[in-house]
Amino acid sequence: MATLLERWVDEQAALTKPKSIYWCDGSEAEAHKLIEIGIREERINGQPIFHELNQKVWPNAYLHRSHPTDVARTEHLTYVCYPDKETAGPNNNWMDPEEAKAMMRKLFDGCMTGKTMYVLPYMMGSADSPYAKACVQLTDVSYVAISMRIMTRVGKFAIEKISKDGDFVKGLHSIGDLDPNKRFIMHFPLEHLVWSVGSGYGGNALLGKKCFSLRIASWLGLKEGWLAEHMVIMGIQDPEGEITYITAAMPSACGKTNLAMMESALPGYKIWTLGDDIAWMNIGPDGRLWAINPEAGFFGVAPGTSAKTNPNMLRTLKKNGFYPTLFTNTALNTDTNEPWWEGMDGAAPKNLADWQGNKWSGSLGRQAAHPNSRFTVSIYNAPTLSKEADNPKGVPISAMIFGGKRTALIPLVYESLNWQNGVFSAARMGSETTAAAVHQVGVLRRDPMAMLPFCGYNMGDYFKHWINLGKKMLKPPKIFCVNWFRQDNLGNFIWPGFGENIRVLKWIIDRAKGKVKGRETPIGVVPKLEDMNLHGLNIDKQNLEKLFEVKLDDWKQEIEDVRKFLEQFGDRMPKEMWEEYNTLKNNY
Repeated sequence: MATLLERWVDEQAALTKPKSIYWCDGSEAEAHKLIEIGIREERINGQPIFHELNQKVWPNAYLHRSHPTDVARTEHLTYVCYPDKETAGPNNNWMDPEEAKAMMRKLFDGCMTGKTMYVLPYMMGSADSPYAKACVQLTDVSYVAISMRIMTRVGKFAIEKISKDGDFVKGLHSIGDLDPNKRFIMHFPLEHLVWSVGSGYGGNALLGKKCFSLRIASWLGLKEGWLAEHMVIMGIQDPEGEITYITAAMPSACGKTNLAMMESALPGYKIWTLGDDIAWMNIGPDGRLWAINPEAGFFGVAPGTSAKTNPNMLRTLKKNGFYPTLFTNTALNTDTNEPWWEGMDGAAPKNLADWQGNKWSGSLGRQAAHPNSRFTVSIYNAPTLSKEADNPKGVPISAMIFGGKRTALIPLVYESLNWQNGVFSAARMGSETTAAAVHQVGVLRRDPMAMLPFCGYNMGDYFKHWINLGKKMLKPPKIFCVNWFRQDNLGNFIWPGFGENIRVLKWIIDRAKGKVKGRETPIGVVPKLEDMNLHGLNIDKQNLEKLFEVKLDDWKQEIEDVRKFLEQFGDRMPKEMWEEYNTLKNNY
């Protein structure tokens, strides 16, 4: 008798009509087989799925080029489908579930004709973790199959988990004909289901990524009493050997991966990486918040990655590991057969093919690598990987950091006054937009908890969920906000960032342990300069003070903008948030 999983796969095959069905087992031999299929058989835009790179310098690495219209998340074509629009909230595009399914069935009808349907059973989180979830994704392209093998834990153990528990998250994906007018990502949280068609880009096609690990999982967290967040998980080891675990939420291209793999500029301090993008957090038996990373890989932005910004990532990308490493939409050094991107160390190579495979000349004023070009690499390649990375219980979180890209107003770092005040601080955070989504670059965008594109339900309810969980914890993490991007009067960044950010993390840990006092302002507690380890930094005193200033007049417009943002959630906005807003407003 067919299992529930087998029946579901058969139903999707009847709709999509593939020529064959291949059940992936997650083995190394299978990875080589899928890579060969991508090189020899499958095509996108007339090009092979994979191009083998210089294996001596970049072992087990391959280049993939997307369709020119398919290079970023398509948030305007991403929907969350509940029976009522109010549950989705103003932060999501909404469509009635039956209407959405009727439209998607037409797009999926026969979309895999002549293709192989890859069945990917996978776990989000280590298989023996009580917080992990079993999932299955179906796809018709080897790029997605290989990427999912890197980013998640694919294998028969997921099928065993499904057979035991009977529940799994379902994902159906097809690149379709890559027509932008037939490109949709539909989430059905009540059914633990995602349908995605018309895109091969990671954020749209790797359904374990944002689709499940955040949009569906955030809904599961609301119902089951936990948090699914767009956050780094990292450990900071001090000179005495004690490790403090923190999380950090930042929008795409604001330095999450660099932070998670930072090479400390302070002697005696070391960073241990547990994840650079997703944190699932549960209240443990001890009343503290414990975090796991449901993913198993990095899907990072290539441009700007260098020996200066993230030396540990370069080491990760060049390690010959169990899993392949993929580069998507980078340029190619045609002399050496190596990937290249803007911000890489050294001058641009003489002979480059751009991200679409055309001969590139810097004089044309266009970038060789796409601004949102990516790497996909196993977390197990990372030299900074924490020994706790696969701990089924996760790690206890002492502090949470929220950050964005602001050239003015927001101090380098400040601590919220309490949990409720911290939720409000995180809810009003904003950042200048990046190339990771399809919209203008450089526009201020409110992005609460860096979750605006990813929260799978009404954010008014989401804020209330945060407040409620805080009340259930015996010792909630302290909440901090950071801004590495504040500029001086000439438009230069004041703070050097990268490895020097350890100085900020040290102050955060000292505050979490009650070692330093700080200076209270209407928005929270900022450091006293004497409590920050600033030794060796070349920043004049005026700019140092500017990093931590909170000026009354500057905040008037901000407060008004925050009010307008919060009002869009109407009666769903919890009263505690308005209490915090009114306190801030009255302080000014």
